[in-house]
Amino acid sequence: MGKLSVDLSGWELDNPIIPASGCFGYGKEFAELYDINVLGTFSCKGTTREPRVGNPAPRIAECTAGMLNAVGLQNPGVDHVLEHELPELAGYFRKKIIANVSGFSLDDYVYACEKLGKSEQVGLLEVNVSCPNVRHGGMSFGTTPEAASAVTKAVKGVTDKPVYIKLTPNVTDIAAIAKACEEAGADGVCLINTLLGMRIDLRERRPLLANRTGGYSGPGVFPVALRMVYDVYEAVDIPIIGMGGVRTVEDVLEMLLAGASAVEVGAANLVDPFVCERLVAELPNALDRYHFRNVRSVVGRAHPVVRWRDRAGVKTKEE
Repeated sequence: MGKLSVDLSGWELDNPIIPASGCFGYGKEFAELYDINVLGTFSCKGTTREPRVGNPAPRIAECTAGMLNAVGLQNPGVDHVLEHELPELAGYFRKKIIANVSGFSLDDYVYACEKLGKSEQVGLLEVNVSCPNVRHGGMSFGTTPEAASAVTKAVKGVTDKPVYIKLTPNVTDIAAIAKACEEAGADGVCLINTLLGMRIDLRERRPLLANRTGGYSGPGVFPVALRMVYDVYEAVDIPIIGMGGVRTVEDVLEMLLAGASAVEVGAANLVDPFVCERLVAELPNALDRYHFRNVRSVVGRAHPVVRWRDRAGVKTKEE
């Protein structure tokens, strides 16, 4: 067990730093800049049952302390990923990856997760429930405990790989949805996905994004993400992968203290392609500076002592 190592449902990572889905592709471009094997792992581009061309342009807009995106899950489809992307990936990344999966019906999720779950290159499935349920009026699967639970049960029924549900922050009570996923069999949860936002072009007097709205990410969402990770840690007893506006090693430590077992880094990769490499390098000194023995000893320490001991399995001398 190394100083930086973490455990995600029996899968031990060398460190907790994970580039987030949608901001790292399949790692190829970043592998040309540095050895991406220094990472704990990475979450691949969101994959759907069928290929998707995504939303019309413009689909990116800058904003204060972050950006908006409405890419629309552009991807080549699960069969192409398995036949082409993953075999190519094996040439420059020797670790298992997190496979991010999206869908517009339960059948979509089941199909993609069953196929990706059979790949030896996949360490766990990250199931994005922020997609609209096309059979139920377009409401996101992740906006109600019932819908999130249904996706969790359906996916767990077709794979032996750990299933982590990626939760949307665009809800009233994210902890209740996380709890419903846990009760349905989820091995872990990931949070947060992007916040819904928009910008307006002053000259054209219309939304900047062709899709009208997009997902807001970047450092501006960090306090919101941190609060939600903290709340979910109080509600569930499964691992959490925390994300949302992370860009510094101090942000990483805050996420761990709030209850995350590992940390995904998203939009920061688009600003500084070396950010994750730097975070891995800086983390040992940061642990020493704040007097932590290792990464695992940080997880959940911002919570009341009784709750942290219970989750961490730690006993005091008196016990």
